[in-house]
Amino acid sequence: MKLKENATEQKLAGRYYTPIDLAEFIVKWGMDETVNTILEPSCGDGVFLEALRQYDRNFNCKGVEISHEEATLASERLLLDDRFNVLVSDFYEYYNSNQGEKYDFILGNPPYIRYQYLTEQQRDIQSDLLLENRMKPNKLINAWVAFTVAAISLMEDNSKIAFVIPAELFQVKYAEQLRSYLMQNLNEITILTFDELIFEGIDQEVVVLLGRKNSDFVGIHQMKILEFININDLNANFDTRNNEQGFQDIDTTNVKWTKYFLNPQENNVISLLRESESCIRFGDIAQVDVGITTGNNAYFCVNQETAEDYDLLDISRPLIARSVNIPGVTFEMADWQWNVEQGAKTFLLDFNRLTDEQLSGRQRAYIELGEQNEENTGYKCRIRERWYAIPSIWEPDAFFLRRNYQYPKFVLNNCRAVSTDTMHRVSFLVGTDRKKAIISYYNSIAFAFTELEARSYGGGVLEILPRELENVTIPNINDMILEEEIINELFDSLNTAIRENRDIEEVLGLIDQTLLVDRLNIPVHVVNQCRTIWHKLRNRRINRGITSN
Repeated sequence: MKLKENATEQKLAGRYYTPIDLAEFIVKWGMDETVNTILEPSCGDGVFLEALRQYDRNFNCKGVEISHEEATLASERLLLDDRFNVLVSDFYEYYNSNQGEKYDFILGNPPYIRYQYLTEQQRDIQSDLLLENRMKPNKLINAWVAFTVAAISLMEDNSKIAFVIPAELFQVKYAEQLRSYLMQNLNEITILTFDELIFEGIDQEVVVLLGRKNSDFVGIHQMKILEFININDLNANFDTRNNEQGFQDIDTTNVKWTKYFLNPQENNVISLLRESESCIRFGDIAQVDVGITTGNNAYFCVNQETAEDYDLLDISRPLIARSVNIPGVTFEMADWQWNVEQGAKTFLLDFNRLTDEQLSGRQRAYIELGEQNEENTGYKCRIRERWYAIPSIWEPDAFFLRRNYQYPKFVLNNCRAVSTDTMHRVSFLVGTDRKKAIISYYNSIAFAFTELEARSYGGGVLEILPRELENVTIPNINDMILEEEIINELFDSLNTAIRENRDIEEVLGLIDQTLLVDRLNIPVHVVNQCRTIWHKLRNRRINRGITSN
């Protein structure tokens, strides 16, 4: 964790200055003859107010800014324009004192301040604010989340909001509550995304939230996502793309928004497959748990040299430690031994196998070395009865890589190995055929649904959590009556393709045609549509990761 005393002034204030051409676009989008009252809750030096100043009609705009210096700069931009009033105040305090005020248009770029950088008073107000709006506060929630909630609660019955906020809105766990709040409180949501970074010189990916609240609205709330290269592309093509792409009904039962990157036809295919008798959930054939939480991987995961030096071989378990250790869809003893020979840390220490009295001198020396280096001071270690005895060590049927890149990695455990929490542990339910389980995942349907259920992580990586994996829709191959020869042929083709680093698309095509189309009678255009969906979401994720790097 970065300490507050080591943070920059910009980091503490959460200031990222919005380009004037983006501010002007937002003003153009939101302003019309119905707008009389406007709020900019974190106006900074006044870039949004400057864009508003150029709008030739009467209105009353209030800007709130915690920094006296910034507020002065904003006021100087607005000399002799009595439509504006810049107030020096913490927006949290302003919100607490002025909840009765309502606004026709709220716009801005809320501060991106981590919880640990807030004052104690700000934390208390933020927590109360979230609780008032039926959200659970926690120490992960950034200030921009609470700012957005507060702003929406100050909207008039027929009004608009336009905020520049982090792309974390799509990704992080703590933003799920905000997504749900937005879906419930805004009748129309338009999200603008950008391939390029908007803030010059700052590695902060953002989106623009455009929302409408209409008290007379009857029906299902709606959403659309529009993608642009940069602000120039937005200004040149917004009207065209906005008119071409219609809204989709919001599914309030699912707080993930990835589906709104798809068109209605693609989402229709997704809905049909979820309800199809030809498909099941991954959780119908397997239970997924996180890998082993050691509390200190660097200490408990060792190579052969360290294991021999400290007499640790007899209390070690074969370890599949990193993604580079996965050579195919099976992890064999030969694969583990190859990694041992490469000097990889492929031994997990399991001191549960011995009592303290049974420990050898060299084993005790390794424990003492850990204590000298304060390896035992981390939270997970220090709460154990014996800090060096890792709990919940067991051998799963298979592993699933938690973070994937080009495609998901799912591998059978054929050498009684264990894994750290870089892998999920998969236990097959009774009646599940191991090879069929692998094949049921390596196909276009499962890959498309994985992109939908998981989340985009930094650098274009796809992260999937255990419950999300269990929720992935897969073709019901497990219940199919198939010749063993066909299963072995497809399984071996898949395993060989991955081990030889061939194009995965070829073997996916073989599985798609042989099982999904020919045996399950899923229409070929539906399977092809799933391949297209997978490509669209994967390529978007990877390309954005490349751009942000």
